[in-house]
Amino acid sequence: MNQQLLEKYLWGAATALRGTIDAGDYKQYIFPLLFFKRICDVYDEEFETALAESENDLEYASFAENHHFQIPAGAHWRDVRATTINVGMALQDAMRGIEKANPETLFGIFGDASWTNKDRLSDEILNNLIEHFSQYKLNLATVPDDQLGNAYEYLIKEFADDSGHTAAEFYTNRTVVKLMTLIMDPQPGESVYDPTCGSGGLLLNCALHLKEEGKEYRTLKLYGQEINLLTSAMARMNMFMHGIEEFSIVRGDTLAQPAFIENDELKKFNVILANPPYSIKAWDRKSFVKDPYGRNIWGTPPQGCADYAFQQHIYKSLNEKNGRFAILWPHGILFRDMEAEMRRKMIETDHIEAVIGLGANLFYNSPMEAMILVGNTNKPKDRKGKILFVNGKDDVVENKGQAYLKSTHINKLYQAFKDFIDIPHYAKVAGIEEIMSFDGNLNINFYVKRENTKNSVTFTYALNQWYNDGIELKKSMQNLFEILR
Repeated sequence: MNQQLLEKYLWGAATALRGTIDAGDYKQYIFPLLFFKRICDVYDEEFETALAESENDLEYASFAENHHFQIPAGAHWRDVRATTINVGMALQDAMRGIEKANPETLFGIFGDASWTNKDRLSDEILNNLIEHFSQYKLNLATVPDDQLGNAYEYLIKEFADDSGHTAAEFYTNRTVVKLMTLIMDPQPGESVYDPTCGSGGLLLNCALHLKEEGKEYRTLKLYGQEINLLTSAMARMNMFMHGIEEFSIVRGDTLAQPAFIENDELKKFNVILANPPYSIKAWDRKSFVKDPYGRNIWGTPPQGCADYAFQQHIYKSLNEKNGRFAILWPHGILFRDMEAEMRRKMIETDHIEAVIGLGANLFYNSPMEAMILVGNTNKPKDRKGKILFVNGKDDVVENKGQAYLKSTHINKLYQAFKDFIDIPHYAKVAGIEEIMSFDGNLNINFYVKRENTKNSVTFTYALNQWYNDGIELKKSMQNLFEILR
């Protein structure tokens, strides 16, 4: 199959569910079925190869050493296909049987979809889905890893389009992912971590980036944590679908129970990429006040906004000698007053390398403007004590309410980061002293000036004057309250 036919074939399974379940729920049924079919077809392919090598020795062909995954008796795709009643139960039993037979690699990978709810998925609907997937073999000879991996990413994108506001929980704009990966420049043998990994796109792209460059991508160590069960399963399937087997993706709450611990401390990573959930209110702030891993190094964020809890977790998870991060955030964390003290302390660590502003609608189903916060525990000598600000809000293309970066935009933004120089009305290198004169405010507009028209100069001056006046007023009020005490 070519790529277009494969994508059409896979999307056909989703269309079979239209009118039966909500579009936002397609992924919890289609992805497990696709993965189930794939591993069964690959098992059969491996069985035939081993059979040919051993001159038809059936026992040898069944040896575990000849297979990526074990398929126990009665749990094969063909066993479920032969079932006509209670199909959901047969599917559920087969998937659980495979998970138990591969506890170190596949446990929990099929999620927790309600296969046995006949009010939602009748035997007829499930039989139709199984027959749809049975049209083609999905073994390696028919569909190589790269091709199936691309089709899997295509499905993730399509499901994101259909999922409404929940899309942001598992999908990050892939053009932004490409830019973040270029900036981080992961190298063979390094560790890459995403504390809120969604469907694994940021981690996966690091491996694919190395592969495209002809470098050894299999030595890259990939780690991720994701709070949602289905989404964490999607991330693991995403890795396997792309032929990547060396990874660790764990389900869990990163703030409450970080999964990767070494010597009673947070594990340290070379590269951290993330698109954390922004401004979440449902988190355990009380425990963070006395965090056992010291992640409240700059302070404890307010209950209604955990952004700086994630940012501090990321900082504490960096390799001290060679730790880099690129985090996709809304602009709010750059200037909100309620986090001012934490932001100033973050700047004083001198690990912030760049603030790269992006356009609107790059967060899925959100009109907010995005930005990439870039950090480095080992900044080059000529970058120490400095932060690069880039205003790339116009480097974006909108299409039907969704935005993306063209390759020219990606290259332009990446080159600005790489050059680390002033570019009139586009990029500005600011010293920490200058930034602190704005009370640690990282608002890009304070540093990257607009075109030097009379109106824009007046506007910028007035904005700066207003902000400075506000700082002085705040200090005066604080002094007054101290006197009154």
